[in-house]
Amino acid sequence: MATQLESSLHITDLILQASPVVQLVMLLLLLASLYSWYLIAKLHMSYKKAQKGDEHFQKMFWSGAELNTLYNNAQLNSKREGLEDIFYQGLGEFLKLKKRHAEPHASIEGTERILRVGLSRDQGRLEQGIGTLASIGSVAPYVGLFGTVWGIMNAFIGLAKVDQVTLATVAPGIAEALIATAIGLFAAIPAVLAFNHYTAKGEEVYSDRALFSEEMVALLQRQSVGSTQETE
Repeated sequence: MATQLESSLHITDLILQASPVVQLVMLLLLLASLYSWYLIAKLHMSYKKAQKGDEHFQKMFWSGAELNTLYNNAQLNSKREGLEDIFYQGLGEFLKLKKRHAEPHASIEGTERILRVGLSRDQGRLEQGIGTLASIGSVAPYVGLFGTVWGIMNAFIGLAKVDQVTLATVAPGIAEALIATAIGLFAAIPAVLAFNHYTAKGEEVYSDRALFSEEMVALLQRQSVGSTQETE
């Protein structure tokens, strides 16, 4: 009897025999899982590219290259992003204010403001998809639980029409209902892990870029003080 019951309970059969509501829940969770893996792959590539680009630009910046040369190279690069884009926006504002003969402290304040804006903009672009991962990770288990509750409810409604209740009549309905919860967890767990991982990675990238911005401001400030003293 146990062998016969075991052989009759196949996951594919249970999914196909599930109620339309449970099948819709399973389909939604499967699509959510596929989309979360797409986002994970996209974030992995984005962060890898960002860190590689930042390291390359920092090497150029600290190699002793002229700021104007780096600025002109960044201006020619229409696809600049990350530190190169932040540097371009910041130095561009500094040169613009300097051209208008602004006070040194006003130039530095304006540059710091533009750098903060650039940091936030590039960080937001880099973290696209993290919020969706958080939503999938938090909602998917509840969607799966809804499918399970609905399936068990239908199973018990069906048992009301049976004269004699046995394990063979109860097991299929409960098993097909529990599959929804399993798929919900399957979609949620990778999404939550990826959210935590890339949130920490994003904070690391932001911290490195913020430190570079501070060092850049300090360098421009020294140049401003030096040029002012020479003028005097």
